[in-house]
Amino acid sequence: MKKYIYLCALVSSIFVYSQEKQGTFFGGFESNSQWYLNDTGLHVTHPDKPVRSNSYLFLNYNYNNWTAGVQAEAYESNALLNYNPKFKGTNVATYYLQYKTKKMELTAGYFYEQFGSGLLFRGWEDRSLGINNALRGGRVVYKPTNAITLKGVYGQQRSGFEVSKGSIYGLDTEFALTDLLKWKESEIAMGLTYVGRYENPEIINQNFSNLTNAFAGRINFSHQSFYLNSEFDFKSKDAVIVINQIDNNFVKPGNALLVNFGYSKKGMGFDASLRRMENMSFYSERKPELYSENGGSSSVNYNDKIMNYVPALTKQHHYNLANIYVFQAQSKVDFPDPTILKAGEIGGQFDFFYNFEKGTHFGGKYGTKIAINMASWNNLSGYYSYFPGDYKTDFFGFGEKYFTDYNLEITKKLTDKWSGNFVYINQYYNKKYLVGGEIVKTNILGADATYKFNTSKSIRMQAEHMWADADKKNWASGTLELNLNSKFSMFLTDMYNYGNSDPEKRYHYYNFGGSFRKNATRIALNYGRQRGGLVCVGGVCRFVPESSGLSLSLNTTF
Repeated sequence: MKKYIYLCALVSSIFVYSQEKQGTFFGGFESNSQWYLNDTGLHVTHPDKPVRSNSYLFLNYNYNNWTAGVQAEAYESNALLNYNPKFKGTNVATYYLQYKTKKMELTAGYFYEQFGSGLLFRGWEDRSLGINNALRGGRVVYKPTNAITLKGVYGQQRSGFEVSKGSIYGLDTEFALTDLLKWKESEIAMGLTYVGRYENPEIINQNFSNLTNAFAGRINFSHQSFYLNSEFDFKSKDAVIVINQIDNNFVKPGNALLVNFGYSKKGMGFDASLRRMENMSFYSERKPELYSENGGSSSVNYNDKIMNYVPALTKQHHYNLANIYVFQAQSKVDFPDPTILKAGEIGGQFDFFYNFEKGTHFGGKYGTKIAINMASWNNLSGYYSYFPGDYKTDFFGFGEKYFTDYNLEITKKLTDKWSGNFVYINQYYNKKYLVGGEIVKTNILGADATYKFNTSKSIRMQAEHMWADADKKNWASGTLELNLNSKFSMFLTDMYNYGNSDPEKRYHYYNFGGSFRKNATRIALNYGRQRGGLVCVGGVCRFVPESSGLSLSLNTTF
């Protein structure tokens, strides 16, 4: 109740102050609601509280060099299914006060930050994934010259409406050396990072330090159309988590190597991303929290208190069936049983695109675009012992194959009104090693066609088919989308698991709805079924259970 009073007082003072002084008031409101229904055809029943919503109100006020903000969140009557159980009720979630000049930036309260690629530290928010791991504490950014940026952070990580027990310290420096070297056609920058996590787990005869130290170095280089970025990360010895418990006798360091390079010019380019990770899971609290009311799930399942950003380096497909078997980055040591022993991942992905010009044999009247993507990920090879827990990896060795995705995409404008897209995808998904189950091999064909009536009215049709040799076998999917104008749109989609070996589980996952947009406000209403599985944004995923119901979303900014 006190937080409600403080929030109202702060909001009121912001409004009054904004009227008295010349400043800028801005913010927004977002609400995602779901009415879960019983569905005998899908064999699901609604939860005890079937009407749920996740709502966010964020208000900010800027005056000269000062900016203040607050975010309130409401999860009523409960959070949407499979969000962090700590998201309960209505409360003040984050708040901050910031002072900013040309050379310095000071922040007190909650803040977001990223050092380098994020492999050691990233604080960010993604509401669709249920992630908000902001730090509550202090942040300093100092730029003594245009070539030097220094950052320092300290705080405790947000967890629900509270903060973690562990404390986080961080320093980051970046040096732009281009002007110093007097280069004209090239650019180069270097960076160094330190992140410390302090937590006392109160273990007798502890074999590891309360303070875990992590260091990173990076370099970014570009010359005309070529670029190269590389980062190496090291994490000091820390206890490994085994079956959600700290193993005081299983203590290992961690490291990661990330290399990205590519070349791009008009009509052609390629990009390669290579990564090796070993024991790089990093949380502000070592031992996961367990939630008995959620079937024994842990805080790790909800990305709670995660300190670093470890996205899967694979293509983010826009075809529905290509997102059934999605790869999640394997950053942690995981020994679920004597036959499955993992210490990380090694692999990469390669992208190539080429545009055939208009008037050429393959380009035709309007030109043709092709894109090829290949991704392959493996376990680290080496020596593994289940009991006692131990391993020693080969730095460049490839172990058990986790996942591959090879795909070809062709995009072409056919006439002034028609444009189309075609895709072929071949996937290998080692479900046994990744989530438990059997290895699945798939082939997917997809086609997409759009007809434009005018600049604001169009209709889009999409058809897909997946051939799978295991698990739920074959799928078919279709989508119809109608954009009536710049404000109204409607859609209808269905995913049909017709190949399931169990005839009673050959479900249709249908959805239909529409949206209305005016200025900075968007409202969407949908009805249908949710396929259970992983929902991913930018390579980071959240598991969602199967459900059926009506959803309403509202998003506005001001």
